[in-house]
Amino acid sequence: MGARRALHFVFKVLRHEEFEEGCKASCNGPYDGKWSKTMVGYGPEDNHFVAELTYNYGIGDYRLGNDFLGITLVSGQAVSNAKKLGWPLNEVATGIFETEAPGGYKFYLEDKEQLKQDPVLKVTLGVSDLQKSINYWSNLLGMKIYEKDEEKQRVLLGYADNQCKLELKNVGGAVDHGTAFGRIAFSCAKEELPNIEALMKKENQKILTPLVSLDTPGKATVQVIILADPDGHEICFVGDEAFRDLSKVDPNGDKLLDDAMAADKSDKWFAEKKMKKASA
Repeated sequence: MGARRALHFVFKVLRHEEFEEGCKASCNGPYDGKWSKTMVGYGPEDNHFVAELTYNYGIGDYRLGNDFLGITLVSGQAVSNAKKLGWPLNEVATGIFETEAPGGYKFYLEDKEQLKQDPVLKVTLGVSDLQKSINYWSNLLGMKIYEKDEEKQRVLLGYADNQCKLELKNVGGAVDHGTAFGRIAFSCAKEELPNIEALMKKENQKILTPLVSLDTPGKATVQVIILADPDGHEICFVGDEAFRDLSKVDPNGDKLLDDAMAADKSDKWFAEKKMKKASA
């Protein structure tokens, strides 16, 4: 399978990018208007799993489903910060705290000394048929099985020991993706991308966006293919070489984000028109 690595699921600002129209690979969901993405994480994207925060200017809120079940990270500092700020924490197991981001997304914080390598341990997604999902992610996409618990109906997968893992949990029914349109991304050698596309076609698996080139203003052009697993989880494979160029930490990332937020008058515009932003 070559060297594949987990990249992000769209904590310091690593880069911020603005787009005037919707992405042709639906990176911002099925929305055509102006949008932005901000990559946040504990370190450079070369060796850290990061979160991609996508903002659609005309959308006020999203309905969450049971597809994205949370991100688990090891950081006693994060627990300490939350307590100091009065951020709600719920201890769900000894030393493990559940909390929610403003949009309702769950984070699980292990109250231990932060790992020197990437402190993000795993991303958890809900599935409707565990074995069917294992066949897809392991047999087709080549992920290694690290743990499997039939009783709890969960499996832990990954491409390398030192990378963020993917945990799949049976939700006991259909997977509801809501309207937030999450996606998980992995990199691979550019020459692997046509092979992935050919394999998915051969196995009659869903390809949401065939191999395509995506431009980012002033930055590298990357090649991607977007897949969907049996439960409709969106999966992006991107050519590693160009992605490393695109994903370099931007020292102006914080300022670009601050400037974009200051310039965003959409809330004021909607208020003046006595209108509400659309709910996705």
